[in-house]
This record gives sequence, C-alpha cells and structure tokens, in this order.
Amino acid sequence: MGRLIRIPRQRTASGRRGTAGATPPPPRAVIVSASVGAGHDRVAEELAARLEEAGVAVDRHDFLDLMPGSTGRVFVGSYHGMISRAPWTWKLLYGGMDNPRMAGIQASLFTALAGRSIRRAVQGDTTRMVIATYPLASQVLGRLRQRGKVSTPVHTYLTDFSVHQLWAAPGVDAHMALHQVAATQARAVGCADVSVVAPLVDRRFTPATPESRFAARARWGLPQDARLALLVGGSWGAGELERTVADVEAADPGITCVVVCGRNEGLRERLLAAGVKHAHGWVDDMPSLMHAADVLVQNAGGMTVQEAVASALPVVTYRSIPGHGLTNAAALDEAGIARWARHSGELAAALAGALSDRVIPISAARRPGVDAVHMLLASAGLDCLAAASADAAGDPAAVSAGVALPVPATVSAAVPATMESVR
Repeated sequence: MGRLIRIPRQRTASGRRGTAGATPPPPRAVIVSASVGAGHDRVAEELAARLEEAGVAVDRHDFLDLMPGSTGRVFVGSYHGMISRAPWTWKLLYGGMDNPRMAGIQASLFTALAGRSIRRAVQGDTTRMVIATYPLASQVLGRLRQRGKVSTPVHTYLTDFSVHQLWAAPGVDAHMALHQVAATQARAVGCADVSVVAPLVDRRFTPATPESRFAARARWGLPQDARLALLVGGSWGAGELERTVADVEAADPGITCVVVCGRNEGLRERLLAAGVKHAHGWVDDMPSLMHAADVLVQNAGGMTVQEAVASALPVVTYRSIPGHGLTNAAALDEAGIARWARHSGELAAALAGALSDRVIPISAARRPGVDAVHMLLASAGLDCLAAASADAAGDPAAVSAGVALPVPATVSAAVPATMESVR
C-alpha cells in the first residue's frame, strides 16, 4: 500500500482501544503529495501541521510509494533526468499533456498503477477530507471518486501559479488556487469549484527587520553592506544557474550572488571552483537566507516564490526551465508577483526594479484569499473546529508571525483576490 509518512494512533484514556465509553477518535484528513522536487511535499507538510493544530488527525502519503514496486522511483528518476539533462524532452512532454486526451491517457495509466493503494489509504470511518497536492494524485482520486470507490470529498491544492490540463481531474470536488490568475486558468481547463486561498507557507517566512537582516548575514558569512541576489533552482538545482550567475554579475557588477544548489552537489562544486564564494547545497534555514537577501532570482515559479512573497523579498524570473517554469513565469508576470526578464538584455532593468521594491516592505499578514484550513474544515462540517482555528489565526501574535488573516469560510464561491504584489 505504500509507505505511510505518519499514522496517528487513537487510544482511550486508559490506553486500550475499543473500550465502552471511550473518547471518540478525532476526524481524520488524508493528504497525498509526491516527492517530485520539494514543493508538493512542503505544501502537504504545512497543511498537515495546521490541520493538526485545529484538532484533526492527519495521514500523509507519498504518491510515488503508492505505486507498485519501484515504479514510482523510476518515474521520478526519468522526470529528473529530463529536467537536468534533456530539458527539451520535458518541454515536449509537458506540451503534449496539455491536450485533454493525452492527459486522460496518462491519468488512466496511473489509476491502474496506484488506484488500489490510494483507495486503501483514504478509507476509514473517521476520514472527513482528502487533499491532493500533486496532479497525478488528483487524477487517481478523481477517478476513484467518480466510480464511487472513494466516498469522502476530494480537494486539490494547486501548487503552481499556472494551471496545466493535468491538474483538471474529473471527480475532484473542489480546487484551491493561489491567485486569481491561477483560478481563472483552473476554470478554463475544467477544474470544478475553484476558490482562491491564502498560500500555505511556513510561518517562519516573515518580512526582514534591520536586526534579522544583520543577524542573517552574520550567520551565513555574507557582507553586511553588499547587495545580495539569492539564486535558486529548486531542490534539484535545476536550470542554467551557472549562466545565471554570470549574467546577474554582468547586469549589475555591484551585486553579490548567493546560490542555493539544493541536492545538486556537482553544481555546487563547479560554482565554488569557478570562484563563486557563496554556493550552498541543501538549506534547511531558507527563512534566514531570505532575510539576508535583497532580491530572489528564480527559474521555476514554485513554492520558493510564495515564501519570498511572505518574506517581502522581491522576485525576478530569469532563464526559466521549460514546461511549468515558463508557464509559471507568464502567470507570475501577469499577476504582478515577479518581474520576468525574458533575456539578458532585460535583466539589468528587472534587477534594478526589484532592488527599488526592497525599500518598501510588504506586510506578510496581508494575504487575501480564503484560509485553506478554515475552508476544508467547513466543507467537512467541522464548523466548531473552523471557528476555533479562525480565532487562533486572528490572534495578534499569530498575525505577526505571518498567518493568513481570518475570513468567512466558504466552499461555494471563488474569492476575487490576489497575493500582495511585490511591484
């Protein structure tokens, strides 16, 4: 059935199960993500934490582990190979899957592979909600829901700013989009019941203060008086980061590049050998690095952009990876969230504009949109938990930590709202 990330154990006060008069088990949520990169899992982790705070037991599953044998690992290995060694092949495949017929064929294949395991993972008398943060998981769950093999409402959290056809899974009850631009795209490809939600971001991502900026630069050994560009390529260090370093330094010789290579140790070694002083591998303390930086330069448009917005860190998109990187770049540009330098000739102006944006901090507490947890609780009929969660989010200390402001829970209408622009 696949590896279960966490299985909560419900016991009575006496420590025995099934005793008469026992306290009823809490409602249960099942989240299916995928370790394809890190973004899908990071959203799942944050969602799980907030649901648990509200009193819901959460089981998380990795979609790759729900496929038979080593199929999941072979699949993600192939995807990694396309992104890192032959990005043009991923561009072709991504474009092909934007065809509803091709997307349907792939969805049917993965339903055959993982349908039984997913059905077992979500079944249970206490299961009140099922959430997918990965498109193929949504496709399988939607088909099971259509066939009556999953009785619990299924929700999809759209993790990208652009919405691909593969995200549109027939049978899924509701979709959560990060922005009105994404919501419009989601409806256009056939997603049902789309709501705009405040992005689920780790609460450590908050706007920098002069004190936190100084401390962060000291922690990472960065010059206090320099202009710092934080360059990222996701957890795999994907894309043309070496060329990006050279282009950024040529566009603005006064900028110092700080590169996060993720798990791409080869890239880190090459950058260090080329004289890049601040090249890091996998980083656990990204909030601190964002406090240290003046601008984020990214190529994929994933979770890191949401974290940068929460940190009031301006974003520039440059040398986008093919496929979702390019479609996210266009969506972020349309939404006013990230400046898009389409070629090296536009990079200097994009960097200059972003650095000027850094002067005016953006409040992390102002994140329009429905609170995703409140919406899920209300849709499951757990209004008392939703009210308690809203009260907690309205606490001044919580707001200062970057929690989305409470709004009336709704599941029937999309909210015409946008993330705070960094322009």
